[in-house]
Amino acid sequence: MRDGCSGMILIACPKGRQKPFLNDIKTLKNKFPNHVFLAAAPRYDGRDQSRMKALSRLAQKANTPLVAVGDVLMHRAQRRQLADVVTCMRDHIRIDEIGTRALANAERRLKSASDMARLFRDCPSAILRTQEIADRCRFDLAELSYEYPDEIGKGELPQARLERLARAGMKCRYPNGAPDRAHALMKKELSLVRDLGFSAYFLTVHDIVQFARSQGILCQGRGSAANSILCYLLGITDVSPDMITMVFERFVSKYRGEPPDIDVDFEHERREEVIQWIYKKYGRHRAGLCATVIRFRTRSAIREVSKVMGLSQDVAAGLSSQIWGMSNGGVDLDRIREFGLDPTDRRLMQTIRLIGEIIGFPRHLSQHVGGFIITKGRLDELSPIANAAMEDRTVIEWDKDDIDALGILKIDVLGLGMLSCIRKAFALMRNHTGIDLNIANVPQEDIATYDMLCKADAVGVFQVESRAQMNFLPRMKPRTFYDLVIEVAIVRPGPIQGGMVQPYVKRRQGLEKVSYPSEALRDVLGKTLGVPLFQEQAMQIAVVAAGFTPEEADRLRRSLASFRRMGTIGVFQERFIQGMLDNGYAPEFAAQCFSQIEGFADYGFPESHAAAFAMLAYVSAWLKCHHPAVFACALLNSQPMGFYAPAQIVRDAREHRVEVRPICINHSDWDNTLEKCPDGSLALRLGFRQIKGLKEEDAGWIIAARGNGYRDPQTVWLRAGVAPAVLERLAQADAFADMGMTRRAALWDVKAIRSKTPLPLFNDPIDGEAICEPQVNLPAMHLGEEVVEDYVAARLSLRAHPMEMLRSNIPDLTTHNRLAKIPLGRYSVCGLVITRQRPGTASGVIFLTLEDETGVSNVVVWPKIYEQFRRAVMGARLLKVTGRIQREGIVVHLIAEIIVDMSAKLTELGHPMDDAIQTEGARTDDTPKKTRYPARAMHPREQAKRLFPSRDFH
Repeated sequence: MRDGCSGMILIACPKGRQKPFLNDIKTLKNKFPNHVFLAAAPRYDGRDQSRMKALSRLAQKANTPLVAVGDVLMHRAQRRQLADVVTCMRDHIRIDEIGTRALANAERRLKSASDMARLFRDCPSAILRTQEIADRCRFDLAELSYEYPDEIGKGELPQARLERLARAGMKCRYPNGAPDRAHALMKKELSLVRDLGFSAYFLTVHDIVQFARSQGILCQGRGSAANSILCYLLGITDVSPDMITMVFERFVSKYRGEPPDIDVDFEHERREEVIQWIYKKYGRHRAGLCATVIRFRTRSAIREVSKVMGLSQDVAAGLSSQIWGMSNGGVDLDRIREFGLDPTDRRLMQTIRLIGEIIGFPRHLSQHVGGFIITKGRLDELSPIANAAMEDRTVIEWDKDDIDALGILKIDVLGLGMLSCIRKAFALMRNHTGIDLNIANVPQEDIATYDMLCKADAVGVFQVESRAQMNFLPRMKPRTFYDLVIEVAIVRPGPIQGGMVQPYVKRRQGLEKVSYPSEALRDVLGKTLGVPLFQEQAMQIAVVAAGFTPEEADRLRRSLASFRRMGTIGVFQERFIQGMLDNGYAPEFAAQCFSQIEGFADYGFPESHAAAFAMLAYVSAWLKCHHPAVFACALLNSQPMGFYAPAQIVRDAREHRVEVRPICINHSDWDNTLEKCPDGSLALRLGFRQIKGLKEEDAGWIIAARGNGYRDPQTVWLRAGVAPAVLERLAQADAFADMGMTRRAALWDVKAIRSKTPLPLFNDPIDGEAICEPQVNLPAMHLGEEVVEDYVAARLSLRAHPMEMLRSNIPDLTTHNRLAKIPLGRYSVCGLVITRQRPGTASGVIFLTLEDETGVSNVVVWPKIYEQFRRAVMGARLLKVTGRIQREGIVVHLIAEIIVDMSAKLTELGHPMDDAIQTEGARTDDTPKKTRYPARAMHPREQAKRLFPSRDFH
């Protein structure tokens, strides 16, 4: 403290013995005169008067002025109990153990000036001194000095280098000569970048992208960066001016005077290489990730507060099990009785109240997903730098909003799973077909690809694989790339809430005439049939129809982004409508335009962002259409990502006539691979990565020692040196089947191996450490048991679907593949729940996707039905749904009326360990017993969740 604190003010709070404290204060007072003060804070314990006198004497001895402080912990007295709960969380104790750490009263709160004057009436100078210190501590964020790196390379100034790279990019992007519009855009942008001094920023992003591509890492700029031809010429984005209407003011504005924000997506598996390169190039003293504030949501609030209040884990799990997604709504009191809880229990109700109070409360500081701050000088002179929880990551303490407020340049280095998938698909094609592709040279406007999308055959396809997108594809019938741009953008909260979807669909299907209120707006809305769908169009309408300047239009866009939070859009409403009236537009049309633009306040998609995503959507769709085996293999090797679990990806591949081969000890690699079939097609071989709990390192040893193949589990153990536990996982996954061994036989052999690793003196199979067991006739597993074990070991089964065996025990069911053909009416279906969605724009409607042995069905659950069958909808893995069929073209929905949780039926499939799947849950008065199989022993519903997990989106 004695070094490096010049200019700072110390307010010392005396605790403990006074003599050592007095010596330290005197020393600091002598070194920093007029900068050291003694704090006086009331404790409200009946001894404040004597304590204040003692502090006054101490201040005189130390020659240190006394200053009044509130010792504040909360903004109002009602937060006292919550403050005690937070104390318990910090100290990892229950509320019954808090003891003297609890607040004695509620006085450690913010107080008014009159309250403080009353408390310190015997020492008025201490009150005056607080104002003196506050006056001395005035600080403006503008005083922070931030400089971006020069990016001077080999003596070449940043602007000169940027112009050179832009001209080179123009020749590369337009080998036959660039159009005049492209030259004009480049000249305009270079001039603005020079005036604003952002050339070094563009060069930084260019260098990062070039490094990634030099390492074979796929990347693509997105968001507003695609509104810049400079980003296109520098290779940051592949969205050309021919694809979209570029609005550079959406990206960089002289009026805003703030830095652009370029987001670059990298392969999610290799993004860390890029991050470490940035640290290496600029040094950790000049580069760091910005932070993000993690706040309590309902689930985390229930978990933490329940622990503090002494509620059991079962009760906490029950309360949180009915919370949908990332909800901030607290605990629903109507659900308490469903769990057998007593709503009159005082502690329980107090817990629920505290849960509601802590929601939204900051929990901890975490790292941003990829926002990098880079400085010319030392970053730690601007903000403290700390080590992140992740290895080799360092972060600053400011979050994204702080960075924006300070006008600091930020580069978003983001991860995107589909880029990993596409890169792996290109590598597989190169190795197995000799075709060398990249994103730029994938054949464009392919008819077969669009035909596939029109049939909603889009499992795994980027951005259009959700239920809402797959339902919209047959209505949209995309036939061009720009159709995909609209498809990506239109199924979003902004267009939906702005009432733009139905008018566009009707016009596209010829049910409504396409009209434009003026020729000027025809140029703006022509590509979207007269309906505004993009943020850029909202800006252009403001300019063309309402007379806004480009800078004013950008302010309108920014107000749209903060409308719900700040309520700033009303400032523009009168100006916008009056401007349209002055230009001759009807009042009704002006009001309608502004209402549609308001729809973007929730989530208006930029055209540039949609174009960047549409490009990846098209590439992934082309791969799925023409190389389904390659696409499925790459998709599995890039998990976890996307909407669907491996079981659904494999099912979809088989429906596209791809042969899928099981995991095999003698043929599988870590990744899923492709193998040639006799007819020249490619088969998909499942890899060791699909086995739960198997490490890549162990798989590497097995592959390296395989040679001409293994003949039995003991040979694997002797050659590869892996532990028996690894062999057991392989046996559970039926990886020894090609040796002629059943799953049980392989497990029997593995259990005979006692030592973790073979010893070199005893590695002869004849005289080794394995016990030579006599041949035994093990009972054969029936199909249901095999399927369950497949799911337990690998999360999928190639043998059969569970519904294939359960159907005969569940009467009056209709198979999913018949729903598109049978007459409209009331039917019952049953299947595994593979996805649940509750979009924020759907007014509480829930969409379920069920899967049986014939395909999938789409179930719509209205809010009233959801409230009636809430537990089944949220928690079941096997559902029986009775409802009425609704069809629109090839899109089929079952409107749910009755929903039954059939998860317990999954136990009828059988299991090799009888007590691994309990047939009933423990009663509340049961004494917990130590189970033989603690990882598996659970209620059938919980067992089903483990075996057949769904993917839930909210």
